Amino acid sequence: MTINEELTHELLAFFNGFSSWENSIVRSSELTVSEAHAIEVLGEHEKINMKGLAQKLGVTTGTTTVTVDRLEKKNFARRESTKEDRRVNLISLTDLGKKAFEEHHDFHLHLTEQMTSILSDDEIKQFLNTLKKINVETF
Repeated sequence: MTINEELTHELLAFFNGFSSWENSIVRSSELTVSEAHAIEVLGEHEKINMKGLAQKLGVTTGTTTVTVDRLEKKNFARRESTKEDRRVNLISLTDLGKKAFEEHHDFHLHLTEQMTSILSDDEIKQFLNTLKKINVETF
C-alpha cells in the first residue's frame, strides 16, 4: 500500500467516523444534518445573505433556500430584507436557533477535546496548521 493509499484510507475512516458521530448527535434533535450545518454557519455570523450562506455550506443557493425555509418553519431562523435592496434577504438565528447552535457547537468542542486529548501540544499545533493549510489551499 502506498502512502497516498494509506492516507486515503485514514481520511475515509475519519470522515465516516465523524459523519456517524454527527448523525447520532443530530438524530437526537429535531434537525436534519443540513439544517444543523446551516445553524453552525449562522451561529458564527450575526447575519448573512443567502449567497454567503450557500458558499460557506458548499451548496447551491437553491439548496440553501430549501434549508432556510425549513429552519424558518421550525422557528430556528428568520429572513429580513435589507432597506437598501428588498430583494436581498439576511438570515439570522432566532433565540431557539441560537440555543441549538450553542448545544451543537458544544458537542463539536467536546469531540475536538476528545480527539486532541491523545495528542501533545506540539502535535495539536501541527495538526491545526496542517488543517488550515489544506482548507485554504484545497477548499
